[in-house]
Amino acid sequence: MTHTPQDIERFKQNLQREVDGAALYNVLSRKENRPEMKTVYQRLAESEQRHADFWAAKIKEAGASVPEFQATWQTATLIWLAQRFGAQFVLPTITNRENSDSGTYANQPEAEAAAMSAEEQSHARLLSAASSGGGVSGSIVAETEGRHRSAGGNALRAAVLGGNDGLVSNLSLVMGVAGAELSGHGILITGLAGLLAGAGSMALGEWLSVQSSRELYERQIRIEKDELEANPEEEIEELTLIYQAKGLPEERAKDLARSLLSNKATALDTLAREELGIDPEELGGSAWEAAFTSFFLFAVGAIIPVLPFIFVSGMTAVYISLVISALGLFGIGAAITLMTGRSVLYSGMRQVIFGLTAAALTFGIGRLIGVSLGG
Repeated sequence: MTHTPQDIERFKQNLQREVDGAALYNVLSRKENRPEMKTVYQRLAESEQRHADFWAAKIKEAGASVPEFQATWQTATLIWLAQRFGAQFVLPTITNRENSDSGTYANQPEAEAAAMSAEEQSHARLLSAASSGGGVSGSIVAETEGRHRSAGGNALRAAVLGGNDGLVSNLSLVMGVAGAELSGHGILITGLAGLLAGAGSMALGEWLSVQSSRELYERQIRIEKDELEANPEEEIEELTLIYQAKGLPEERAKDLARSLLSNKATALDTLAREELGIDPEELGGSAWEAAFTSFFLFAVGAIIPVLPFIFVSGMTAVYISLVISALGLFGIGAAITLMTGRSVLYSGMRQVIFGLTAAALTFGIGRLIGVSLGG
């Protein structure tokens, strides 16, 4: 079969994707302390490596040389984060990437790729199957599928969005008062006030959100405890249905449910994780930790447009503020590609355009108000 240059380029893109996946899952398997998840990551790494070998063979079959691929910067960043903060820190991001990539091979003409597409799309189902034969618990499978995510698991997304909120909102505020021709000192005070007000508001909102969730989870666990004491057979039946839905035969699901709930020390923990999707040890994370983190992330973004006004004034400070804010916005857009897999240039420029458009609007409104008030 003759392959076109477009086919060869497609093979190379597929190979890069699989090289990235294999490298990432190999690191996660080494960093993971839980035996169940270590097994899951090892199996995923093996699957990605098989796919990589297939595409390398396709490139050779087409008469081209196989490049020495290294992990892309997005994958290298996720590996760096996993090595320093643990596999769970990047798990939601990786799960989203798997979901978005699951249909990549659906329309590729190679017959083998059709089977590969099914394998990519069924990774979550394979993990569920592993819970019956490989010792992976239902809660671990659910976590990998993205249904049960701890507060720490969403930290990467929260960091990016928190910094973006602070940068865009305070850039708009600073440009608005600059448009009104406020003095450099006045712009600095306004920007710092906006930073403190915005970060404080974000911290309070995050504290309330997490604390409310913790109180709700505590109430749900108390209810589950009362139900377990009052009617253990009903709880066994509910847990049986959950395991059946995950692919276990009825008898095996019932035996597993009885075995887990017969241990009083772990019965409530099992029900909380399987029925409610709650980790009793985490309960959604610490409200204070979430508040301080939210305050810090917002402040980091919000300080960027204010910095030039500490050292210079006038339109020089405005221009510098716009330039460094644009760089910050592009960096945030690039960081977003860790979760979306989109082009860095596309995501970065989109973020710059949106942020500077908001700043231009507030600058124009500020200029109109300043002229009106000035007479």
